Amino acid sequence: MGNAPFSFSVLPQDLAARIGTPGAPLVLDVRRRPRFDESAHLLASARHCTPEDIAALAASAPPREAVVYCVYGHAVSREAAAVLRQAGWNASFLAGGFEGGEPGVDTPEDLARWRAMRPLAVRKRPDLGVDGTAASRWITRARPQIDRIACPWLVRRFIDPRAEFLYVDAAQVLPDAQRLRAVAYDIPGAPITHAGALCSFDALLSAFGLQADPALAALARIVRAADTNELQQAPQAAGLLAVSLGLSQLHAGDDMAMLAAAMPLYDALYAWCRQGVSGPQETHRWAPQAVQA
Repeated sequence: MGNAPFSFSVLPQDLAARIGTPGAPLVLDVRRRPRFDESAHLLASARHCTPEDIAALAASAPPREAVVYCVYGHAVSREAAAVLRQAGWNASFLAGGFEGGEPGVDTPEDLARWRAMRPLAVRKRPDLGVDGTAASRWITRARPQIDRIACPWLVRRFIDPRAEFLYVDAAQVLPDAQRLRAVAYDIPGAPITHAGALCSFDALLSAFGLQADPALAALARIVRAADTNELQQAPQAAGLLAVSLGLSQLHAGDDMAMLAAAMPLYDALYAWCRQGVSGPQETHRWAPQAVQA
């Protein structure tokens, strides 16, 4: 993941480039419990694992790629990465940690470099049961098409990769949400739902502090235009609507299959949005008149 100043470390910009993508590493927040609890945020897609629990995690799960971070990127995260590596994991620690280094300890040059492009952070929502400490559960109406697929995509890629999703009859969403301690979304009365011209995807971005990410904001415009049938608001919305309705027909009666089939669609749209933010969009360059027989 790029050149880094310490063995087995990852630069913030390298991790930032992979968060939100289907090939992102497992991100582990190993801040000690008091420091974790006093913070209102954690890095996007991260789960909390205390340093004392790292060995148990390493032994209980198949080895995989992981990036761990503590407050400043010092001993706590380095030792956690070493434990994972000893168990066969491809583990690294985040240079600078959550804060981007510690003034008076790390050099001013490193502080500036690590803080120039921090990975995206997400707001904890303990009131919703979504704070990185345990897998969350979400529930909405059956037969998802756009908003009820876009929201799970956002949750799995940026908020909680372990999240569970349930699709039920509309009349059962709110009572089942209370019974199952699930977050209801995209239905009147739910904590995450439409508000005026904004759709549930917009509400989810706002609830977790993700609306400032320019690529997600661009994707939100497309989702909003397709979900509210305001197709003139984004040229890509008509395509999203058509493909979503087609997938709904292909997977009628199997909402989880619909979600699985549509995840790559939103991965591709987000990749396209990120490219547009970072530079000119790639265009279709086929010019048949230039091809000689």
